[in-house]
Amino acid sequence: QVQLVESGGGMVQAGGSLRLSCAASGRTFSWHAMGWFRQAPGKEREFVATIRWTGSSIYYADSVKGRFTISRDNAKSTVYLQMNNLKPEDTAVYYCASKRGTATGSYEGEYDYWGQGTQVTVSS
Repeated sequence: QVQLVESGGGMVQAGGSLRLSCAASGRTFSWHAMGWFRQAPGKEREFVATIRWTGSSIYYADSVKGRFTISRDNAKSTVYLQMNNLKPEDTAVYYCASKRGTATGSYEGEYDYWGQGTQVTVSS
């Protein structure tokens, strides 16, 4: 059974930083692309970032480009999301997800396993 466990969320002031981690187990982590999504109160879940299984291809939502960095350590079966210069509009529950296949993707339907989410709150 595949499990994804996020950690690292919390409360931070605008301009601050947080690093999210997502530890995976249950299938060969390195064979799958990974992604981060987020859902703000009253809004639909949206794509944040995705990384190819090798780490050689990465894509970001325009809203986080230049501020967030996705990375992965296949030896540790862990994907990270470094978030800098956080803004109040980044407040959301952040989810990591494991994708079918090795290529990157920005659509929820391409991902078959999801973590439980971790809350990020940015105060102004």
